[in-house]
Amino acid sequence: MTESMHWRKSSYSGGGDGDTCVEIAESDTHISIRDSKAPARGTLSVPAPAFAAFVEGIKRHSRG
Repeated sequence: MTESMHWRKSSYSGGGDGDTCVEIAESDTHISIRDSKAPARGTLSVPAPAFAAFVEGIKRHSRG
């Protein structure tokens, strides 16, 4: 399943190879998340609305 998904890294990936980050893949209903350093180890899949709320929470927190 994960091989056919389109994975992308965060634009906030660290320097070097940018391999210290997470990757996400989107479907119609879920967001899948995996460790970019160990992509074969497994994924976490959450409903898209829950992931959107998570991201918005991070944005609000980072604004202070």
